[in-house]
Amino acid sequence: MHEHEKRVLEGLLFLSGDEGLSIEQLNGCVEELDKKEIEVVLDELMQDYLADVHGIELVRFGGIYKFVSKEAIHPYAQKLFSSTKVATLSNAALETLAIIAYKQPVTRAEIEEIRGVSCDMMVRKLLARNLIKECGRSDAPGRPFLYEVTEEFMDTFKLVSLKELPELPDFKDTMEEELFEE
Repeated sequence: MHEHEKRVLEGLLFLSGDEGLSIEQLNGCVEELDKKEIEVVLDELMQDYLADVHGIELVRFGGIYKFVSKEAIHPYAQKLFSSTKVATLSNAALETLAIIAYKQPVTRAEIEEIRGVSCDMMVRKLLARNLIKECGRSDAPGRPFLYEVTEEFMDTFKLVSLKELPELPDFKDTMEEELFEE
C-alpha cells in the first residue's frame, strides 16, 4: 500500500545503523507524513519483514525503530565475528576498543567525535566478538546506547581491573609545555 513511504523509511532506518530512529526523528526527515502515518507505515514494514524470508527484521525498542538480524541468523553472525584474537582486529577496531575502555560508558557519537570518523561497523564487530556490550542509554537526545567493555575483553587482555590499563599522557599539558619551550 505505502510502497514509496516504506522504501524511504526503510532507507533511513538502514542508514541509522544500530542507533535506530524514533518516529519524531523520522518525521523530521519525512515531513510529508505526519507521525500517525509514519507509525502506520512502520507497522506495515514490520509485518512485511516478519512475513518475508529476509534475514533481518524491523523491531521497536521503546520508541526507537531499528533493523536487527533474525534469531535464525545469529549462529552465522557469531561465526562471522567469533574470533576474539586481538591480532585479527583492525587498527580502527583497536582504536575504538581503546576509546571505550578508557572512556566508558560512552556513546557511539562520543567515540566518533574522538576518532573523527564513523564507528558503526567497528562497534558492531566489537559487540559480535563480545569485547564490548550495551550498558544502558544516555540521557542525550535520542537516548543513544552506552557501551562498556566486557569480561571477555578483560580475559583477552589479561586484566583484573581497568586500572591496569596503561595511563594515558596528558596531551594538553604536553602540547602547552612544547609551545612555551620554543
